[in-house]
Amino acid sequence: MSVHDELATVQRCLDDLLRSVGRLEKQLGSGSMELRRVRSDTNHLRESLALLRETAVGAVGPAKRPDLVTISDTPYDVSLWVDSDDEGLGARDRRAP
Repeated sequence: MSVHDELATVQRCLDDLLRSVGRLEKQLGSGSMELRRVRSDTNHLRESLALLRETAVGAVGPAKRPDLVTISDTPYDVSLWVDSDDEGLGARDRRAP
């Protein structure tokens, strides 16, 4: 199964759990500390699953390839280098220290 399928399965199970907790609240009342804790835990699970889905979509998605730049094999125009200095050597008409 893919990650997307697994996350969908977990979401369905979590939805079933939320419905079951809702039915328990109707039968037992929502006043007990234990039932409030279960409701809180299921809400935390729902939030955690939403965060996991967001990160999993980015991590599993196709890797973005950087744009390729074609560099020509033809030599550069020599006029580009007329007033430049050779790095570490200084100007052409002077001696390097």
